[in-house]
Amino acid sequence: MNEQHIRARQFRSLHVPGEPLVLVNAWDAASARIVAAAGARAVATTSAGVAWSRGAPDGDALARETAVDVIRRVAAAVRLPVTADIESGYGDRPDDVAETVTAVLAAGAVGVNVEDARHDGGGPLRPVEEQCARLAAVRAAAERAGVPLYLNARVDTFLRGVGGVPETVARAEAYLAAGA
Repeated sequence: MNEQHIRARQFRSLHVPGEPLVLVNAWDAASARIVAAAGARAVATTSAGVAWSRGAPDGDALARETAVDVIRRVAAAVRLPVTADIESGYGDRPDDVAETVTAVLAAGAVGVNVEDARHDGGGPLRPVEEQCARLAAVRAAAERAGVPLYLNARVDTFLRGVGGVPETVARAEAYLAAGA
């Protein structure tokens, strides 16, 4: 078992019902080191912080390669599990999202956060079936890489003012079935 597998298992073990995992966001190697030195058990990247620190707006505006480079630097800077906020996956198609996850895993992350909000002007949220295909592609990419990736599927119903509790629960159940 390599170091990434150990960190992946460590990260999964931190997710305990009734004991919320507090993740402090980092946007570069220095902030990741500060988070680790403060006693965090894991480090998360922040899509907004990463984008803003690079002079780009949040919302899939940053190039995939730039985001992956930051993830690589963060993962190399700490000996903790790193989970990466990859916005909606840096691509329109499930294969694009899988390509992103393959690069993120190669960069050393053991978890990803994938949101269901649209940033392409096509509406506030992706249709459930479309998002499920994207999440299944993430899971398949992780399996091909042989990394037990922690896939957090963010449900943005309340953020986008869509659907309420029933829609949120339905999406969460569908995303879980798709591999989140």
